[in-house]
Amino acid sequence: MPKGRITINEERCKGCALCTIACPQGTITLATDRVNAKGYTPALLSDPQGRCTGCALCAVACPDVCITVYRSVPSRQAAATA
Repeated sequence: MPKGRITINEERCKGCALCTIACPQGTITLATDRVNAKGYTPALLSDPQGRCTGCALCAVACPDVCITVYRSVPSRQAAATA
């Protein structure tokens, strides 16, 4: 199964929560303890179990292009020997 992670540019994020709705794994939440320079509560990756698959649905849903997706897919050779 692919594994992934995302980074969110918190200063650009306006807290619209579209990424939280789009995430099938439910790993994105809105901050409750801070705001960015514009006064918005930014989205945060909350994934201690490593459930993010790097599907990029959150990045597609983000209207302000705040999310960068990193995905690591096991190589075919490693998968064949496992």
